[in-house]
Amino acid sequence: MMKPLFAVLLAAVLLPAMVVAATLPPLPKGYTGWKKSERKLVTDKNSLFYGIHYIYADKKALKGYQAGNKFPEGSTIVVDYFNIKTGSAGDGPKNMTVLMRKDKRKKETGGWHFVGYGADGKPSGLDPVDTCFGCHNKDAAQKDFVISTIKDFKP
Repeated sequence: MMKPLFAVLLAAVLLPAMVVAATLPPLPKGYTGWKKSERKLVTDKNSLFYGIHYIYADKKALKGYQAGNKFPEGSTIVVDYFNIKTGSAGDGPKNMTVLMRKDKRKKETGGWHFVGYGADGKPSGLDPVDTCFGCHNKDAAQKDFVISTIKDFKP
């Protein structure tokens, strides 16, 4: 009697997390071959973005950047974050990746789908409204909620 009850309880706990994970888009294959930003260094240890990061823009997102941050539906931006390697100018290990995909259905986040991934590439459970959109709304509401601009990319 205990085994079936345990299985039902376990399913009740795990199923919602599995459904959420199934609805999150995977990281796009080959995104590191997209247009890449210059290396960004954030040395403020109190910042969520402390470390080194690179921004990757697909062709649609690149057109959005070129149009003054007016992004077409489906534009995808991926940001890789790395730790600062102590005593070296090189990048430390990757600590997270964030995806932004223009999706007009995501009204609560300004028409963008935000997804965070751990260093392993698996969804991190990052709350897109509280963790991502709050800053994007505050810092970039006039730029289609994208903080970076075309100036962040190499010519």
